[in-house]
Amino acid sequence: MEVLLITFLASFLIWFMFFGLVVHWFIDGKIKKEQAFHAFLSALIAWAVSEMMKTLYPLPRPFILNGAKPLTFTFPIDGGFPSQHAAAAFAIGVTLWLHDRKIGLLYLLAALGVGIGRILSNVHFPVDVLVGAILGSTVAYFFERLHIYKYLTGK
Repeated sequence: MEVLLITFLASFLIWFMFFGLVVHWFIDGKIKKEQAFHAFLSALIAWAVSEMMKTLYPLPRPFILNGAKPLTFTFPIDGGFPSQHAAAAFAIGVTLWLHDRKIGLLYLLAALGVGIGRILSNVHFPVDVLVGAILGSTVAYFFERLHIYKYLTGK
């Protein structure tokens, strides 16, 4: 049971977060669409920046160094620093928290669950998740200040 929980946190919880953004998008109102758009864009940018960082700093993952099998649905073959999952999850969580504290808190707790799952699943070191979380949070804050949605829609 513990292995299933770790695998869920590490591999599937982030997809539930993205599904929640889709639901958020279809809830009536311009504000909800703006929140979902900012969160998705922040997650996409955080994911891309963390991918570039992995290319520059191809550090090995814990399961490579300790020989234990990763407890994830897929078997990661790239470097582990920083955690793209944590970057995207925290980008979503922080974006929504900046818009709506109640919903945002739920997403931040989910992002924390993703990060803990990535560590417990043996695919990231704590520093990988920490840097991913900082990266995602920074991107979310930056895009919130820009209000990209207003520029693109003219609303």
